[in-house]
Amino acid sequence: MNPDKTILAALLGLVVGLVIALTLQNGTYQLAQAPEQSAEVTRIDLASQNWPAELSQVDPINGVTGTLRRGETLSALLRRLGVSAAEAHAAITELAAADLIDPRRIQRGQEIRAFVDAEQLIALDMPLAPGRRAFVKRTPAGAFLTTQLNARVRKVPVTVRGEIKNSLYVDAIQAGVEDQKIVDFAGVFAFDLDFQREIHPGDQFEMIYERYFDERGEPVRSGALLYVSLQGKSTQKSYYRFTPSDDGTTDYFQANGESATRFLMKTPVNGARLSSRFGTRRHPISGYTRLHKGTDFAAPTGTPIYAAGNGVIERASRYGGYGHYIRIRHANGYKTAYAHLSRYARGVRKGTRVRQGQTIGFVGSTGASTGPHLHYEVYRNGTPLDVMRLNLPTGRKLAETPEILAAFELERERLDAIRRSTKAKFSRTANLLAPAP
Repeated sequence: MNPDKTILAALLGLVVGLVIALTLQNGTYQLAQAPEQSAEVTRIDLASQNWPAELSQVDPINGVTGTLRRGETLSALLRRLGVSAAEAHAAITELAAADLIDPRRIQRGQEIRAFVDAEQLIALDMPLAPGRRAFVKRTPAGAFLTTQLNARVRKVPVTVRGEIKNSLYVDAIQAGVEDQKIVDFAGVFAFDLDFQREIHPGDQFEMIYERYFDERGEPVRSGALLYVSLQGKSTQKSYYRFTPSDDGTTDYFQANGESATRFLMKTPVNGARLSSRFGTRRHPISGYTRLHKGTDFAAPTGTPIYAAGNGVIERASRYGGYGHYIRIRHANGYKTAYAHLSRYARGVRKGTRVRQGQTIGFVGSTGASTGPHLHYEVYRNGTPLDVMRLNLPTGRKLAETPEILAAFELERERLDAIRRSTKAKFSRTANLLAPAP
C-alpha cells in the first residue's frame, strides 16, 4: 500500500490489527507484553462529526511533506511546499484560531504535509504530539476548517525484569525503561531504602507499567506504574498499585495489603549520593569535632527536594550556617529540616501546609557548605535522630477494612496473572517497540 494512503487510513481511525510482541532478552534484561486479552482499547476523539467525509475528499497523491528548517517560519515552509502566500496565511490563521498551535513557537524539525493543487491548498496535516494531529481542510465555500484528531490507542501492560550490575538507573535504561518510570520505581521504595548504599550487584528488579500504542503500533505515551519488585540483599519487597474505594487515594501495597507509604521519607531527594551520615565527625569547614545532626545527600544544584511527610512549615528562611533552610512540623512530635537550599519552591513560607512528596525547595550550597547537597535532619520531641536507622510506622493496612482488602486481592491476582503469563515469553529476542506484522 502507498505509505501516504496508510497515513490517511490511520487518521480515519480505521482499526488495523495490532499484535504487539515486546520481548527483549539481552543478558539479564527482559521485557514482554502482557497477553492480548488484557489490553484495553480506548477512543479519545475530538473530531467533528463530518471528519471522515472531509478527510475522504483529500487525494493523497497530491500530498507533499516538509520539515521546518532552522530559522524558517511555518509560512515559509508552506511556500516551499508549493502553497501560495495568501493560502499559507489563511491556513496558519485558522490553526492558531483553533488554539492548536502558536506559530511563533513552532520548533525546528516540525513536520507538515500539504495537499496542493496549482498553489491552491486543499488540506494540511500536522502532527501536534504523539497520537494527536491537526487537519485543516478547505470547505466548498473556500474557507478552512480545522479538526483535531486523537488516534485510537491500545493500552498494553508491559513487564520489565532485570538484574542490577551497575545501578538501578543504568541497568533499567538498558532494559528499555523510560527515565520517569525509573524515578517512579525509586519513589515507591523511597521510604525504606537508600538507593546509594543498599542496592547491590545481583539484585533483581521487576516492574509492570502501562504503555499506549496507536493503530500503526507506534508508542504514544506511558501510563501508570502498576507493580514493582526488588529482590536483593537489603530488601525483598513487592508492591501493587491500588486505589481504595473509600478515600480514593492511590498508593502501593504489599501482597498483605500494607502500604509502602511511611510516616516520613528516608531520602527526600531523588538521584542523590549519601555523602555524610549522622554521628560525630570533624566539620569540613570549622574543623571542630561535633555531632553531625543530620544526613547529607550530594546532588546537583537545582535537584528537587521533597517534604518528607505531611506537616506545616515552621521556618523557610536563611538560618546561619544552614543557608537557605526549611523546617517542617509533623505529627507525634516529629520535625524535619532541610538545609543549604539554592532556592525555595513557589508558595513555600512559614505557616504553609505541605503534603508528603511535595517539592519544597531545590538543592544548593548556601551557608557553610563545601558543595551542592541536601543536609536533612529529623527530630522527635527536640532530639535529633538518625533517619537511616529509624523504623517509622507504615501507612494504611487494608486488612483493617475487609471489603477493601478483598478488592485489592482481586487487583493483585490480575497483576500476578500478567506476570505469570509474561515469564513464558522471555525466550526470544525482538525489537523493543516493534509491533508484530
